[in-house]
This record gives sequence, structure tokens and C-alpha cells, in this order.
Amino acid sequence: MHDVAAQVSNFINLDVANITYLFLVGFVGGLVSGFIGSGGAFVLTPGMMSLGVPGLVAVASNMCHKFPKALVGALKRAKYGQVDVKLGIVLGISAEAGVLYGAHIQENIKKTFGDAGSNLYVSVAFVVILAVVGIFVLMDAWKTYKSGTTNEEEKVTKLARWVQSIHIPGTMVYFKSLNARISVLFTIPLGFATGMLAATIAVGGFIGVPSMIYVLGAPSLMASATELVIAFVMGLGGSFKYALHGMVDIRLAMIILGGSLFGIQLGAIGTTYVKPFMIKVVMGIIMVIVLFSRALMVPVYLSQLGVIEQLADGTVKMLKSTSFAIMIFALALGAFIVLRAMWQGRREEKLAQQESLAQSKA
Repeated sequence: MHDVAAQVSNFINLDVANITYLFLVGFVGGLVSGFIGSGGAFVLTPGMMSLGVPGLVAVASNMCHKFPKALVGALKRAKYGQVDVKLGIVLGISAEAGVLYGAHIQENIKKTFGDAGSNLYVSVAFVVILAVVGIFVLMDAWKTYKSGTTNEEEKVTKLARWVQSIHIPGTMVYFKSLNARISVLFTIPLGFATGMLAATIAVGGFIGVPSMIYVLGAPSLMASATELVIAFVMGLGGSFKYALHGMVDIRLAMIILGGSLFGIQLGAIGTTYVKPFMIKVVMGIIMVIVLFSRALMVPVYLSQLGVIEQLADGTVKMLKSTSFAIMIFALALGAFIVLRAMWQGRREEKLAQQESLAQSKA
């Protein structure tokens, strides 16, 4: 009876305002995901937490909404020959081990320190990862913009060339996306780290995609498509593991999935109208804003755990409201940039069509 009561307390009350907010969070997550080719989830977990969803439930529900979407995306991109299924499965198996270990850590933190400890763990992980990845992405976008060569050919990194040159008997596997044989001893730690991160914040692609590009030598298009296979394998196992412990709120997962399937179509159309560096700019800016939203909540969780002095009720209320307002701003800005890029692109396209029509008539 106590377990049932504890599980019910994990789930928030869903009124019209909350459902609308969650649908919009899903929509913007999908919009960003379709626009930048991955991610989106870095908006969804903090978006749910801003509404008062416990960190662990937000991560588990996010994972649950993600794996059917990843399957659809992987099948779609496999038609264009962008998916390396073998690499996806090999990395996915070790990622699954990482997810199960990461979920075990999450559950132990929740058991020992309660919701405040779990929320703190998820929030700090977000702040650190969004800071590192966000700054890296913005610097990369600035470099691309300054060089003016937005479509330069991708080069295999020195590290990837070294990894491909190492021969360890009995462990070598050929992967078509790398056009090389590499030892699975290199893929195991990369997959495991991807899974660990996915179980912590429901975003494994922050490790998965860069590791395939920079460590193994996969082209970025194939890396982002193959990540969908890994996300499916991880999400399926992770959702099952979390669901057994009553941590998946299927209502949240379905509302967010509904919003994100709608947003992802629009986001994908948006990419045809903008320069590649703009996609990185959008991703970097949203990451940095979401980072501030989560960082403001860290003192609240620390005070709940008794690590720092008890914060006054007014201060807690102010931090929560500001964090929520920043989250709303990040969502609105992301949607505005993507939709504006689409609208401008469509307008320019129409003008060009009208001009060519006028010229043909003349």
C-alpha cells in the first residue's frame, strides 16, 4: 500500500493548463529535434521538471516517449541509406548496459536522498553537460560562420584514424559508415557512456553522436541517423526498467509524443530554408538558456537536502518562478527562431517564383 502511495505521489495532477504546457513543450522539443537532427530531449526533461515533475519521472517518461519516435526516424533515414544498422546495434548493446547501470544509480539516489537528491543529480548533470556542449556548439557555429565555408568536406580526425589503425585480434568488426574495421573494445566504453548519460538526463546523443564522428570517424549525417538506432535500443530497455519501478508516467509520455510528432515535421521542413551554421546557433542558444533555468533550482534542492542553510519560502518561490519563466522563454525563443526561418525562407522562395514567372511572361 505504501509503495502504491509513493508511486502516485510521483505523478503530477494534469489540468488543462498543465496538458497545454506539456503539449507545447513536446511541440518545441520536436521542432528543435527536427531542426537540428537530434536532441530536443534537452528541452523536454527540464520542461517537465519546471512543472514540478520529479527528476527521475521526467527522465523515465522522456525515455518512454523517445524510443517509438527513434524507431520511426531510423526507418525513415534507413531508406536514404544514412543508417549503419550494425554500428547502431553494437553501440546499442553496450549503451543498454550503461542505461541499466545508470538507472540503478538513479534509483539508489532517490531511495537514499528522496526527490530532492534525485532532482539535484539530474539538474547538476544538465547544467554541466549543457554548459560544455552548448559552448562547444556556439564556438563551432562561430568558426563556421567566420570561415564562410559552410559546406566544407568533412575530414576524419587524427584520433579516429588512430582508432581505425589499431588491430586487436578477435575483436575486429567492419562498419560500412566508417569504411573500416575497428575493435569493439573501442565501441564498448563509448556505448556504455552514452547509456549512462541517457539514464541520467534522457539525452544520450550528446556523447553518442560526437563519439561516432570524432572517435570512430563516421560522417556526421550517418552518425546522427545511427544514433536513432541506439536511442531505440536504449529507450526500449530503459523504459521497461523504469516502468517496473513505477517511474514512467505514460500520460506525460503520450502528451509530449503528440506535441513532438507535430513539431518534428515542421522542424524538418525548416532545415531546408536555413544555413547550416544557423542550426548550430539555435541549438547552442537554447542549451545555454535552459542551463540557467536548471541552475536556479540547484540552491532549492541543496536547501531541501540540508546541505546549505534553509531558504526562505519567498526565496524558493521566486527561484521556482524565475526558473519556470526562463524555461518558457527558451521554448518560445526556439519556436520563434525556427518558425521565423521557415517563414522567411518560404517568402524568399515565393518571391523568386514570382520573379521567374514575370520574366517568363516578359
